[in-house]
Amino acid sequence: MPMINRILPLTGMCVAALAGWQLIRWRAEEKQTRAAWEQLTSTAGPAQGRFDPAMVADLPEPARRFFLFAIEPGARLDSVVEITMRGELSLGTKEKPQYQPMQAEQLLAPPHGLVWRVRTGSGFMRAEGSDGMVGDRSWTRFRILGLVPIVRAGGDADHLRSSFGRLVGEAAFWAPASLLPGAGVAWTALDADTARAVVAHRGMRQQIDIRVNAGGQPLWVSMPRWSNANPQGVYREQPFGGEVSDFRCVQGFRVPFRVDGGNFFGTSGYFPFCRARLLTFRLL
Repeated sequence: MPMINRILPLTGMCVAALAGWQLIRWRAEEKQTRAAWEQLTSTAGPAQGRFDPAMVADLPEPARRFFLFAIEPGARLDSVVEITMRGELSLGTKEKPQYQPMQAEQLLAPPHGLVWRVRTGSGFMRAEGSDGMVGDRSWTRFRILGLVPIVRAGGDADHLRSSFGRLVGEAAFWAPASLLPGAGVAWTALDADTARAVVAHRGMRQQIDIRVNAGGQPLWVSMPRWSNANPQGVYREQPFGGEVSDFRCVQGFRVPFRVDGGNFFGTSGYFPFCRARLLTFRLL
């Protein structure tokens, strides 16, 4: 008993010290995330003119239809977007998705980067963290109850390339002005209703395909994304994408307020691990 009486207080002190260290680290990471958000916000600047349909007159037909649907004539050509959303995130597999409630806020500033701050789960399994990219730096960090790290990734070329893929994919439906023809963006047509954009930035290239209906409304987006979300856990190009719907006009842009997406889009292995429903959408 005397030995146990000495060990128990020491164990408690060690646990408290570890928890304190993790709390300090979490606060430091949160500070970095806020700084990244502010840095990307500063890229907004004055609007780069206003949309004129003549800007897309020479594009392939499905790309032209897409822009005429997505951007109203005279709209300010802003591409820095602040979003809040709710929905569900899957913590499981296609057979057992184990969806958990999700709330998030996001800053999208293509081609410079993005920050996604999210809370998911409930009770003692409540997790929060962020996914982001700024310049040549990217990260994914999540913790349970702000203390226990469950995901820490980033700081390498593979993760950065994957983050750039996400940035371009989401720009296709939430920041269409960033994909107007110009330096770093090239468009082709795959068929009468599918357009392909290739975006180049800081030595990275990302392809994105957009399927539109007769009126130019996007039905789905798809890309070959550099990802390690596979059974082998290795980085490789694999299909990623999803369906978009519930379009609403905000500040001259028609954007989807419903997005369901995931890995292996267009294959038998696809299921939407993220089901997002926008609450607010604001161009900065």
